[in-house]
Amino acid sequence: MTNARRASSAGDGAGVPPPARTDAQVLIVGAGPAGATAAYHLARQGVEVVVIEKSAFPREKVCGDGLTPRAVRHLVRMGIDTTAPGWARNRGLRFVSRGRTLEVDWPEGQRFPGYGLTRTRQDFDHLLAERSTAAGARLHTRTKAVAPLTDRAGRITGVAAQVGPERRPVEFHAPIVIAADGVAGRLGLAMGVTRVANRPVGTAVRRYYRSEAKHLDPYLESWLDLRRPDGRILPGYSWIFPMGDGRVNVGLGVLNDSRTGATDMRAMLDPWLARTPQEWGLSGPDNIDGPTRSAALPMGFNRLPHLSRGLLLIGDAGGMINPCNGEGIAYAMESAELAAEFVAQALTRPDSASRDRVLAGYPREIAVRLGRYYRLGRVFSDLMARPTFTTLVTQNAVKSPRVMGFMVRLLSNLSDAPGSDTADHLVNSMIRVFPSDRRLDSRSSTSFRRSAS
Repeated sequence: MTNARRASSAGDGAGVPPPARTDAQVLIVGAGPAGATAAYHLARQGVEVVVIEKSAFPREKVCGDGLTPRAVRHLVRMGIDTTAPGWARNRGLRFVSRGRTLEVDWPEGQRFPGYGLTRTRQDFDHLLAERSTAAGARLHTRTKAVAPLTDRAGRITGVAAQVGPERRPVEFHAPIVIAADGVAGRLGLAMGVTRVANRPVGTAVRRYYRSEAKHLDPYLESWLDLRRPDGRILPGYSWIFPMGDGRVNVGLGVLNDSRTGATDMRAMLDPWLARTPQEWGLSGPDNIDGPTRSAALPMGFNRLPHLSRGLLLIGDAGGMINPCNGEGIAYAMESAELAAEFVAQALTRPDSASRDRVLAGYPREIAVRLGRYYRLGRVFSDLMARPTFTTLVTQNAVKSPRVMGFMVRLLSNLSDAPGSDTADHLVNSMIRVFPSDRRLDSRSSTSFRRSAS
């Protein structure tokens, strides 16, 4: 690696600024978990990859900071030592509902470890970005993509961007572009990606607190009986996630649905925290450590297609948050690794038409891996928007350890395939009941035919 390349890979905004035009084999827009993971796997395969990120590291992101075993699996695949300082390990989930409490350990599977982790996104995203640059990716921070660049056929060939506070115009060119620009998803929208109106979207609000009583808790805590001020039950949950550094991440997430009525999420946070034991230090302003932040949660493939005129969508940009539990990081990393696999293969082909035929396999494989499960998740989220169903769940959820153990495996998507025990077989059977997502397949293939023409 040259000195100039090493400087521009530092990711702290202090390196060599990009020239007016930069070319690479692959351009990734966004350096969050999806973009950094894709960059890592591509760089490890010898691909010349450039990543642009509008912010500078370290930077904050709204998140619960909890990583399930599904996410931990991808950290291990990237060679990250999850026993190193900075990681807080947890055994499973503690559910609280209507005065009852139940603890459920994460299942130990063939593919997934039996533990979860927490780490602030400010630290976590920076770590992944550094991991990608160490593998050889070039990262340009404080570089905002403002518009796609396309050829005469409308296929994406790069992006026009602005660098630094002076907004210096630059262009990045690559035969393959990956959108990892998160919830906003502006690049995808500019390339014809649409938000599917009948698929779920949530909203999350979170705040940090100093809490000696809870920061080393071995369980992630979820309160299921989330209510509006008028007492109406809501489809969502509130959480207390231990960070291991003297703090906890507290917050709540709710599905946005007209059947539940408009809700001021920020206004709900303090009344819920007032219900927690005083010794936890969460029921007043004294221990607050930072502002209250909120963000949208695009779920269940609610942005399609995942391949649009040569642009691949990964993570939140593709609406890939799990509609069952609101988890996004695992699916950001999973889709990123999968996209990297297809992109690396496509780059070995001699022309754009043959490359596009390979890239068309990415949305099809995403549909195979997650289409049925996300269809189940969309049904589950629809049921949770019905007050009668949500009331039934909150009344009975924490009564049976066996039932809740099964629900953790189902809603966190932690079953082995083929199944290793009865619970796995049951979860897999439930998923197979749902048909494949034909809309996902058809929209992706239509996009490919247009880009290849």
